[in-house]
Amino acid sequence: MDTPVLQTQRLILRPLAFSDAPAIQRHFNNWNIIQNLAAMVPWPYPDDGAESFIRQQLAKIAAGEEIYQWVLALRSGDGEAIGCISFRPRSDSFKGNRGFWLAEPYWNKGLMTEAVAAVNDFAFKTLAVDSFHVCNAASNLASRRVKQKTGAEFVGYVELLHHSGQTKSEKWQVTRESWLGRGPTS
Repeated sequence: MDTPVLQTQRLILRPLAFSDAPAIQRHFNNWNIIQNLAAMVPWPYPDDGAESFIRQQLAKIAAGEEIYQWVLALRSGDGEAIGCISFRPRSDSFKGNRGFWLAEPYWNKGLMTEAVAAVNDFAFKTLAVDSFHVCNAASNLASRRVKQKTGAEFVGYVELLHHSGQTKSEKWQVTRESWLGRGPTS
């Protein structure tokens, strides 16, 4: 299945494309974002980091891996990528199977909560997934808050090295029952 376009009140979530590389490179190459990500993300972020990331992800999708990759763009903007969400609905990885980041100028505006709600609706209403896990660095309070506001339930800790040096990650589960029991979403 192709990554569908999802829309929220303020955002368009559209499939990742090569044309997103300049915006991703500019926004993602930021220690305030990278420090909370797993150490497998390169740092310092290479000059071709976004191009390499996009090439890798699109190759995985073309090879048949079930992965959905969205870029976030403001509905009122010019379509520039201001963040990303990836979702692997049937991944068994302890690292979780939904990850996200948002450009720093857009933090604390509720945009990621809005985007995650749209992805949750897609996961449970379209794909009929029963549940999935997500993780965040234990010190990443903003990521934790997004999870709390979007129906995730804390299930424990896992060890995962982050660029900040932290190895403790929170593991959360999002279930179909708890998400759909929340009522309609925007």
